[in-house]
Amino acid sequence: MKITNSEFITSAVKPADYPAGELPEVALAGRSNVGKSSLLNNLVGRRGLARTSNTPGRTRLINFFLVNGLFRLVDLPGYGYAKVPMSERKSWQKMVESYLNTRENLRGAVLLVDSRHPPTALDAQMHNWLVHYVIPYVVVATKADKLSRSRLLQSLEVIRADLQLGDGEKLLAYSSKTGLGREKLLEAIGQFVDVPGGSSID
Repeated sequence: MKITNSEFITSAVKPADYPAGELPEVALAGRSNVGKSSLLNNLVGRRGLARTSNTPGRTRLINFFLVNGLFRLVDLPGYGYAKVPMSERKSWQKMVESYLNTRENLRGAVLLVDSRHPPTALDAQMHNWLVHYVIPYVVVATKADKLSRSRLLQSLEVIRADLQLGDGEKLLAYSSKTGLGREKLLEAIGQFVDVPGGSSID
C-alpha cells in the first residue's frame, strides 16, 4: 500500500466527538514515549503531521488522521506515565477503553512496545484486551535502530515470549529513523482496512 496523502481530522474525548461516517479505522496504542507520533509521521511520510515530544504523556486526546481518503489512523493516548495525576490517568484509560470497546469503525490495532525493554504489565494488559475482544492486531517493536541486530533479535524473542504470542501472530521491528518495518506495517494495515496492496506479514 502506498500513502499519497494524509491529514489531521480532529481530536476527541468522547464518542460524540468521533468523526462521522463509516471509514475503517486502525488504532495506534502503546505506553507513553514509545514513539507513536514518530511512527505515525514516518508511516505516512509527513514529518510534522503528529506532534512529537520528548515529554511522555503529550498525547492526551484521541487524534484522528485521514489517510488516502480511504481510512483513518487513530492515535490513542499513551498509558503508563507515572507523573500524571491518577485522576487524569483514569480519564485517559476510560477514553481508550471507550473507543476500543464501542467504535464500530475499528478494524485493527497496532500495539507499540519499546524494543529496548521487555513489555510492561500494561503492555500485556493491552495485548490481552485486544485478544479478548477479538480485535485484529500487529505488535510493533519501536526504536529498533537503537539496538544491534543480535540484540534486536533477542528483544523480539523476549517480546514474543512475554506477550505469549503464537507463531502465527504478527510481530515486527520498526525504526522511525531508518524506515525499517514500514512496508510490512503498511501491508498489515492495508489488510485490516481491506485496501489494495495489504497483505499478511510473513
